[in-house]
Amino acid sequence: MMTIVIFGAGGMTGSSAVAEAASRGHHVRPLRSADADITDPQAVARAAAGHDAAIAGVAPAEADPGDFFPAVADGLVTGLQKAGVSRLVWVSIASLLPDAAGVPPVDTGSFPTEYRPFSLGHRTALETFKASGLQWTAVSPAGDFATDTPAIGGYTLTEVGDLTTRITHADHARALVDLAERSGLRGAHLGVAPQSPGAAGSVAGRAEHR
Repeated sequence: MMTIVIFGAGGMTGSSAVAEAASRGHHVRPLRSADADITDPQAVARAAAGHDAAIAGVAPAEADPGDFFPAVADGLVTGLQKAGVSRLVWVSIASLLPDAAGVPPVDTGSFPTEYRPFSLGHRTALETFKASGLQWTAVSPAGDFATDTPAIGGYTLTEVGDLTTRITHADHARALVDLAERSGLRGAHLGVAPQSPGAAGSVAGRAEHR
């Protein structure tokens, strides 16, 4: 069993990851935004000390996302390294995944202007993780989250986004914890898509490369 610190445990994504990790017998430390300032490396280091891996799924309450996400990335990289935690699973955003034509939606002319700062803040965070020595994996829905839909119990990992797909928080959480358990993956942004009809069992770790 692992010890996992989960930042952003007050939201749907983080709380689902807490439930999934705990159901597997992992020792989980769930932290809400009020419990630790994730932009503060010292706070991150104190929270993460003694853990095997970290999962972070956070969003700004009122702060400018262009300031918030780079500050969070800096806080996580410095704090986790100080705590000796090398494994990070970061909840990213689907607009940064390339579509079937190889173009991330955020880079298209049709992408809504009001959502661009949020996506670009996430992109800056990924650049910070890429330049770090962390064993990191970014995970997002391949499209978006499903609401009022029962969990399937499995998923598919993909490097190509599809904004028409929907994944439940519970199935997305399975992917988060599966990837936290696997130290071999590093430096990738993966989308989580619904398990294909007729597929048997969990498809943990299956990556679809198009």
